Amino acid sequence: MNQETIKRIQEEIGKVIIGKDDVIAKVLMSILAGGHVLLEDVPGVGKTTLTLAFAKVLGLETKRVQFTSDSVPSDIIGFSLYNKEQGAFEYKAGAIMTNLLLADEINRTSSKTQSALLEAMEEFHVTVDGQTHPLPEPFIVLATQNPVGSAGTQLLPNSQLDRFLIRTSMGYPDAESEISILRDRSVENPLKQIETIVTKEALLGLIGEVKEIHVDDLVYTYVSQLVDETRRHEMVQLGISTRGALALCRMAKAYAFLHGRDYVVPEDVIAVLNDVCGHRLVLNSKARLTETTEKDILKGIAASVQMPVMREE
Repeated sequence: MNQETIKRIQEEIGKVIIGKDDVIAKVLMSILAGGHVLLEDVPGVGKTTLTLAFAKVLGLETKRVQFTSDSVPSDIIGFSLYNKEQGAFEYKAGAIMTNLLLADEINRTSSKTQSALLEAMEEFHVTVDGQTHPLPEPFIVLATQNPVGSAGTQLLPNSQLDRFLIRTSMGYPDAESEISILRDRSVENPLKQIETIVTKEALLGLIGEVKEIHVDDLVYTYVSQLVDETRRHEMVQLGISTRGALALCRMAKAYAFLHGRDYVVPEDVIAVLNDVCGHRLVLNSKARLTETTEKDILKGIAASVQMPVMREE
């Protein structure tokens, strides 16, 4: 039954996001793993539409924040306002009090505002004037940043990039998909045509099932060997942290779930390795001089570490 539901979710979002089934699957896996997504892409390829489609199909409340140089933390986490009638301060919620937050161009705001958002992403609550306010469940951030042009941008430090479960991009559609988009958009907004497939409560149930996916000790050992290789690689200045290794296991569970299994195999780990680990690596000058990318390094590590053979029970 769950596999049928997952298929319907993907098909429904595919009515809006044409020709990007791989991106839809990655974002859905990240949501099922309880993680946040960083979409690194040029403007106008459908990032906002992707977020709105997921929100509608999954029955989630959504809000959007357009980050600018003058955005302040209170825009995100909220603030306290004095209520004269009650004679006390009351909390006024910020944009973060939602299920699915689109943080648009997160690299165009100050590091102070970035930190306010990213701390909440990690802790799943906000603290304003000494009062702690839990975030709604589920809480997912889809943040975007434009990799082209650096004027007026504030790059996310590695410690904050680590808060995102995956980094991916949509890219331009192929010719056939673009023609379909042009044809469909000339008649009606496709977002009006898609339906809600699951409720928020049902989605929380699916997230709970992903947590229960079995991971054998052989797979844990394999993950440990992979991340250890990143720490010792001659072209890597900063390798994958323990948080990154945990993220790799969570995403591998979601990948297994999407493919109808209640256990993880080593191939699941390799399938999500680049999306989970690429943005967590900091390369050294040798890598930059030889134009070696994070993807190249991860591909080499995957080839060099022997994949364990899982015994059938």
